[in-house]
Amino acid sequence: MRIRRVITTREGGSSKPPFDSFNLGGRVGDDPEAVAANVRKLAGGIGLAEDRLVWMEQIHGRTATIVRGPQQQPVEATDALVTAEPGLALVVLTADCVPVLLGDPESGVIAAVHAGRVGARIGVVVSALKAMQEAGARVDRVEAVLGPAACGACYEVPPHMQADVEQHLPGSACKTRKGTTGLDLRAGLWEQLAAAGIARIGVDPRCTIESPELFSYRRDGGRTGRFASVIWVDPEG
Repeated sequence: MRIRRVITTREGGSSKPPFDSFNLGGRVGDDPEAVAANVRKLAGGIGLAEDRLVWMEQIHGRTATIVRGPQQQPVEATDALVTAEPGLALVVLTADCVPVLLGDPESGVIAAVHAGRVGARIGVVVSALKAMQEAGARVDRVEAVLGPAACGACYEVPPHMQADVEQHLPGSACKTRKGTTGLDLRAGLWEQLAAAGIARIGVDPRCTIESPELFSYRRDGGRTGRFASVIWVDPEG
């Protein structure tokens, strides 16, 4: 089965500053009509009907939800979506957190995961892998992509926070460009995925804070949009 993945940027949409312009987050203060226009453009761009996009109410938790068809509203209180339904696109929205896209090309089971500092620390990716297995995936066949996120050189945190995350997500502690304590969540998640038996792990190297074409909560002072990372199984095979 052919797994498709898309990561949007902030360019080419209908939203006005500070959400300019391809904001897909509906709960950030943007004009709902602009967001709706952006969602329509996303659906058309990937060749799917709008109702084939599945969104989630991301809460920085570790719940993974299996979906088997279109949803009328964003799936409540979850940070990972899993499906085996071809042509059903799973969407994760971020603006510094790590979007994780997982797929088993043989079973067609896929997942989209929102892994911020809290979610990564408490094991949201592990929860997603368990749900994928319940849906028919095999972990040794899963391919992973870690999308754009705040990089370790930019993501400064207090020493006690770094130590706490490192204890639960080994490999995430680092030094920032300034020489202060930092977190590289993608490095920690890479280690976690490898330890779970996943051999194919790709990383989009872009840092949201450093890349002007991406939204960044930290860089933009907390008032900004969200870009989407999307995964689906091509129904055409």
